[in-house]
Amino acid sequence: MLRFKILASVVPLLAIAVFARAEIGSVSHPCIALGDTTVELTSLFWTAGMHVAFTDDPARATVRVQITDDADAADFTVVDDGLGFEPDSCQATPSTRLISIAAQPVDGGPVVYLSSDGPADYRIYVRSTTFSQREAAALIVGARGGHGRFQAASL
Repeated sequence: MLRFKILASVVPLLAIAVFARAEIGSVSHPCIALGDTTVELTSLFWTAGMHVAFTDDPARATVRVQITDDADAADFTVVDDGLGFEPDSCQATPSTRLISIAAQPVDGGPVVYLSSDGPADYRIYVRSTTFSQREAAALIVGARGGHGRFQAASL
């Protein structure tokens, strides 16, 4: 009977460990490289250094991101179906910045209003099979800590 109790208590722990390892070891999370820094979305909430929330109310937003249909007018463009993919650009390093998408604002983190109308702090163009518009917006906001501009990023 004692062996059964030990087995029953170990099995859930093993399942959690396997799930966590699969999640941590996964390379399918959207990410961008900015110089020597990598910014990556994570679904492991507790590992993220910044939590980006979204709102449908522009009055609650701290950052406004406009979705544009013109790549030339965008501050950040994600097109991942071309030949320009850089497989080594998002390698995890000690300077990797992990960002999560939160259901509610966390610790004064940025709250993003995502729309197709201006005015906007950032304009994004997204044509991707791996990035959603929300993920691209979270990456751009997380890359600059919720403010500022950057020169170049790569996928």
